[in-house]
Amino acid sequence: MPGFRGGLIGCVILVWVAASATHQACAEPGPGPSIRVISGRPDAVSGSDVLVQLSAPAGLSWRAQLNGREVTASFRPDQRSGNLIALLEGLKLGTNTLEIKSGGVIAQRIDIVDHPLAGPVFSGAHQEPFICQTEATGLGAPLDANCSARTKVQYYYKSTEPADIDLLPSLGPSGGLAPGFKTYDPTAVSPPGDVAQTVTSAGHTVPYIVRREIGTVNRAVYDIQFLHQPGHPLPTPWAYLNPGWNGRLVFLIDGGCGAGYRQGTFHGAVGAANEPFLSQGYATATSTLNVTGNNCNDRVSAETLSMIKEHFIKSYGTPAHTIGWGDSGGAMIQQLTAQNYPGLLDGIIPYFSFPDEASSLQSVADCALLERAFSTSQKPWTAAQKSAVSGFASWRTCIDGWSDGKGHVWPFLDPRQPCAPAIPRHSIYDRISRPKGVRCDLYNNEINIFGRNPQTGLAYRPLDNVGVQYGLLAFNHGRIDAEQFIDLNERIGGFDDDGHIVTARIEAESEALRNAYQRGLVLTGGGGLSDVPIIDWRVYDDDMANQHDLLRSLVTRARLIAANGTAENQVLLVYPRYSVFELVTFWSTRRFEAAFPERARTIVRAMDRWLDAIAADRAEGTLSAKVARDKPADLSDSCWTTDGERVSERAAYDSPGRCHQMYPPYADPRIAAGGPLRDDVLKCTLKPVSASDYAKPLTPEQLARLKEIFPSGVCDYTRPGIGQEITRVTWQHF
Repeated sequence: MPGFRGGLIGCVILVWVAASATHQACAEPGPGPSIRVISGRPDAVSGSDVLVQLSAPAGLSWRAQLNGREVTASFRPDQRSGNLIALLEGLKLGTNTLEIKSGGVIAQRIDIVDHPLAGPVFSGAHQEPFICQTEATGLGAPLDANCSARTKVQYYYKSTEPADIDLLPSLGPSGGLAPGFKTYDPTAVSPPGDVAQTVTSAGHTVPYIVRREIGTVNRAVYDIQFLHQPGHPLPTPWAYLNPGWNGRLVFLIDGGCGAGYRQGTFHGAVGAANEPFLSQGYATATSTLNVTGNNCNDRVSAETLSMIKEHFIKSYGTPAHTIGWGDSGGAMIQQLTAQNYPGLLDGIIPYFSFPDEASSLQSVADCALLERAFSTSQKPWTAAQKSAVSGFASWRTCIDGWSDGKGHVWPFLDPRQPCAPAIPRHSIYDRISRPKGVRCDLYNNEINIFGRNPQTGLAYRPLDNVGVQYGLLAFNHGRIDAEQFIDLNERIGGFDDDGHIVTARIEAESEALRNAYQRGLVLTGGGGLSDVPIIDWRVYDDDMANQHDLLRSLVTRARLIAANGTAENQVLLVYPRYSVFELVTFWSTRRFEAAFPERARTIVRAMDRWLDAIAADRAEGTLSAKVARDKPADLSDSCWTTDGERVSERAAYDSPGRCHQMYPPYADPRIAAGGPLRDDVLKCTLKPVSASDYAKPLTPEQLARLKEIFPSGVCDYTRPGIGQEITRVTWQHF
């Protein structure tokens, strides 16, 4: 799918004969007619229709046939560019052939592969069972087993009156409106007297009235919103007729990390997430399967994004830019989507980001193992020593963020804990009574991509800690003594298939490692990631035991540099922690955008300017080169003081600058065990235990104990991990 919309400019003559089987079109000079799919990729079409664009030299006669059926009359001119566009309907499932003929000869043939509107397209077999939640989202009872429902259109508006949060009207069971908004009756003769006005990024002053379309696609409930006054024309693929839409789309990918098996619902009040964007004229789109708290499967999320964007283009036209926006798990999904499915998102704005699920789960698992080892040890452990071993600013990050403090992983490896309340309890896995029940751990949630172990029937897990010397840096720096270091690594253990801690360390199968790297489950910085502008922002909360730590942004930067030699496509913005007002706003709306509305408006406009500059760049060079050189001069790595002063300086893990002093990055258990800043080694290459690796002296007996703990050797982080490689292949199907 093209990253940017292109059109024909300066067309002088356009001949259009609506009833004729032969057309003449003005287009860029060329040897013959050419056609391309503009609603998506030709191999990833859904819903039995497709939007195509045809270009042909002036005066050239041509005809179009779809599966042998004449469709020439379906083409009509785009009022903006003069290109001929057609929405071709009646596709059959599977391969369809579109032919353009000129002079009795086939000038071009395109194969178009159509998929069901309920999916799947490329994510693999549907997850079963799957619980429908159309009623909870206001769409009524499902129409079929794929949780389909009839599309609804609703309107609401921003009021000039003070909001009473206890008296807010509701758009339905999916949740009430955000503070300051009211429902709007589209059949009313005149609008209410308290409708606010807003100024779009294009400079149009329009009533702040929002059109909300909700329906189903890919078994998800989707939500599309933009400013629109009822009774006025809607935008179409052939004409932008709506001054309220600035021609851009912000795709919202919400956070959390859930294990699927359900359609899911939306988080927060209607309008809370959208307001910073809608108020400037951006359209927004999302779905319940783009809420990672419902389903933390990056392929299902990317697939659903692809299908919703396709629907949007076929209904309203191609957006100039599609910008990703989302926090935590949603930030992770944005980055993986940009890497693995380039073209879906033109720019991404992750906040509170993690690189990916596969490598981030190492911290989750390590925290549980460390807690069990500390709690069973006879050695004294201070909080400072535990922090040093964990690598985090505080040991509480492990306890409050990644583990429940009882040696139980939060909650990703347990096949029962992450199951949502919507999933019937009698269907959930139990080792004794329901061994074939639903497994809600995150590896089995992505079994299509991780792959299935034929011996166990379970998903391969690329989780491994063989050779990892926990607390190595703490020992070498004198934070813990040799006996603590050895005792810790004797006790560390691993996990069984049910997420229970066992004495033996866990070893990943080679298939798990190969799939994780080759199928893009690890954010390696390869694929399409270097071609996408990234504005990564976060509130600094490392010293408050928040697992959304600054390290993760720097890890992504290190991976970009390792893969591409540069990270000039990433801008890192760091803000001081919440004010009391921001905290109150966040908890009342459950939305970060509502807590930081002006920040969100500013950041999305900055991304828009960056993308405009890239689109206007006609000079030679790769897309990644243009992304780097077209960055706005006022957009650079920065941090803000508590007094609001902006400090612009290059962000780096070991920077000596002011930002580093105010907001120091820390580490995690694998980096504290000697791992690289990239934090991308799932299974390390081993080397023999050697006394020369330790900065503190060891007795012969202590060295012998270490060799017994690590009979195969310890991690050699100077060499790539087992199976480790940079992502190269994109748009993979499963």
